[in-house]
Amino acid sequence: MVNITIDGKTLSVPEGTTVLQAARSADIHIPTLCDHTELKPYGGCRLCLVEVEGARTLQPSCTLPVSNNMVVKTATDRVKAARKFVLTLIFSERNHFCPFCQVSGGDCELQNAAYAEEMTHWQLQPNWQPYPVDASHPYFVLDNNRCILCRRCVRACGELVGNFTLGFEERGARSVLVADLGTPLGSSSCISCGVCLQVCPTGALIDRWSAYKGHEENIEKIDTICTGCSVGCGMSVWTRNNNLVKIGGIWGAPAGEGLLCEIGRFKPVAETPERIHTPLIRRYGALKAATWDEAIKTVVDQLKKANGKIAAAASTKLPAEALHLFKQIFVDGLHGNSVTSLEEGQATAINARLADEMGTAYETRVDKLNQADSVFVMGADLVKNHQVVGFLIKRALPLGTSLVVVDHTENALGDQADFYFKPATNLEAEFLHALTAGVVQLGLAKKEIKVAENILESIAAKVGIAADDILEAARLLAAAEHPVFVIGKGVTQSETLKAVLNLATVTGAELISLKGEANSLVASQYHLDQPLRTEGQAVVFIACADEDISQRFTRRMEGVPCLIVQSSNASQLTAMADVVLPVENWMEQEGHFINLDGLVQKASPSRKSDEGIQSAVETYREMAKLLNIHVNEEWRQALASRTSVVEIISE
Repeated sequence: MVNITIDGKTLSVPEGTTVLQAARSADIHIPTLCDHTELKPYGGCRLCLVEVEGARTLQPSCTLPVSNNMVVKTATDRVKAARKFVLTLIFSERNHFCPFCQVSGGDCELQNAAYAEEMTHWQLQPNWQPYPVDASHPYFVLDNNRCILCRRCVRACGELVGNFTLGFEERGARSVLVADLGTPLGSSSCISCGVCLQVCPTGALIDRWSAYKGHEENIEKIDTICTGCSVGCGMSVWTRNNNLVKIGGIWGAPAGEGLLCEIGRFKPVAETPERIHTPLIRRYGALKAATWDEAIKTVVDQLKKANGKIAAAASTKLPAEALHLFKQIFVDGLHGNSVTSLEEGQATAINARLADEMGTAYETRVDKLNQADSVFVMGADLVKNHQVVGFLIKRALPLGTSLVVVDHTENALGDQADFYFKPATNLEAEFLHALTAGVVQLGLAKKEIKVAENILESIAAKVGIAADDILEAARLLAAAEHPVFVIGKGVTQSETLKAVLNLATVTGAELISLKGEANSLVASQYHLDQPLRTEGQAVVFIACADEDISQRFTRRMEGVPCLIVQSSNASQLTAMADVVLPVENWMEQEGHFINLDGLVQKASPSRKSDEGIQSAVETYREMAKLLNIHVNEEWRQALASRTSVVEIISE
């Protein structure tokens, strides 16, 4: 530990701490514009200058490491004069006429810094040149006229997301932010994660969907979690008058670390599906509005008459409380012939069966990717799905982390891999055996294992992949100190999964499976992970929440004698239904979700549902009462009905 005195206050901080970090730990404010807690210190804006005893000049606190017995002053006349001069230069360099900027009025860090220094004007006459505004992106606008060249966005795009889309052209005061090599932002390699937007301290990058809808201090903010996939990223939702304004990540959140992808940040704001506001019952060939009592009674009557010839599937975007009640009604109470989730176990079934066989959890947590020096990805395109996991991998590649991708389909992450293998589906397990044999042949196995002689060469010939490439990939994985394996729903065979686990054991790697949607793990723990069988069923009940239902799934419902759909939004599936029950969407529902790490998180409602819409839990309670089915609310205890693939951790 190192002792440092800041403004007369003595602190003990770890060696390597910067002066700015030390000050923040003691609640001593030092203004800055280029620094961000999630980014490496940059030292570009010079607003954080402080006076250090014994130093001839003022020092940037964001890049200055503490030294023992250092004495720092943050608010001397010399420091204040320097801050005002720095701000004056910044204001004079570009078009920072605040009344014409949508973030003026509390949301702009530059403006707030000026107010903190009691600035009412700047002495230097502005000498700026106009820059074109890039409005080609569907979600946000790039305005170089508002840019202060802090490079937060560029650093965030590289350091946090690993996409490296943003950069600067020209030099000095003429520098301009560009995407790729000057490509319009809307047609660039931007993946619409929005992290650049979230770290921008001015109006250089503005959210086109929330612009002019009110400042942060005038709208309601609710912290919750994203239910777009099983990562379960922490996010903040801003609403005004019960309407969604914008979504942002929560820095330091236990899931996602503050990062969001396009699905979590922008899709809910940009897309406005047609909501269902009242129960509907098919009468004389057409769906007609009905009361809740009529709709629930109709559903219950149909379920009673079905005499167990029932198929039911629930969305894994429903809270654990709802899935628990769903199981008790359709499995325990009605003894339905086929009760599962909409995922039908595609992402979890074989993994769960292996955990049952082993009798213990065998997976690790996503944050292990932050220490990984070699990553093996199989059956998962992390550029398209579970993107935040992909960010953690991509940002580590420039730091020396190796990457091996195995997928029988086209995988966008393969372009960045050291090795990208495409074995046929029926040869994936054998290919993994070849990698395992390669590790043994190299003498790098972390666990003793016997393999047949010349197996590497024979399998290489069979799968059509060069033995030398397999051997080198094995070397990358086995030579690493902290290898991590990531598998997705492209791993469809139990034999393949066991081969992956065997390779992970031999290389000393930790394993992560991506699961599916938000509560995929919960559905698996409740045994809602089997294929859905609709043939011969009298009633099919589909609880799709606010999930987009594919045309392929919808076609499977054709010819069903009685189709009951519980949905937030109108769709082709609801148009086919005999009864439609409206339900809350992700913004309105409250409940618990367990992400791919096994972390139990609570989703908080950020919007009040419209009249006529009720939660899935309320609907299931009413159904259970009329069906004379006793249900309990002990959803947590029910999770223990089978061994989880990953240890479940409560909030």
